[in-house]
Amino acid sequence: MKIDYLCNRKEYINVVSKWVFDEFVVGSGSKSSIEDLIEFFSSTSVDDYPITFVAYNESGCLGAISMFENDLKTQNELKPWLASLYVAPQNRNQGVAEELIKSVIQKTEELGYSELYLRTEHTSTYYKKRGWEFVYKTHDEKGQETGVYKFKIK
Repeated sequence: MKIDYLCNRKEYINVVSKWVFDEFVVGSGSKSSIEDLIEFFSSTSVDDYPITFVAYNESGCLGAISMFENDLKTQNELKPWLASLYVAPQNRNQGVAEELIKSVIQKTEELGYSELYLRTEHTSTYYKKRGWEFVYKTHDEKGQETGVYKFKIK
């Protein structure tokens, strides 16, 4: 398995866009289309937000993760954010997510930040087991309750 920036592996833009659309957009009330996500992921970068990493091997893309300046519009003072972690079902429980998370943590440190944030409605146990600290519960711009977590960079 290798990890690289999505902007260096443009052949995975469509699959990453579809994953994120199906997992995070459908049913969320967002008006974003798959075309919007393709455009968004086509604009990812190495050193400016949004930053997206992909895990891949000879069989294709295994998973993806992004780093946003902000992933919760009601909490503008917190940055940066881990966002949109997705691993294809057939590749789960093989360490793909952990390697993707490590890539974002390393990039956070490279950019000079001492903390990284995320929001989650359903996966708090997963992150707590990996050293993420609960900060507080809040509501997003649509009124949905979400938990905010942070990871302290060493």
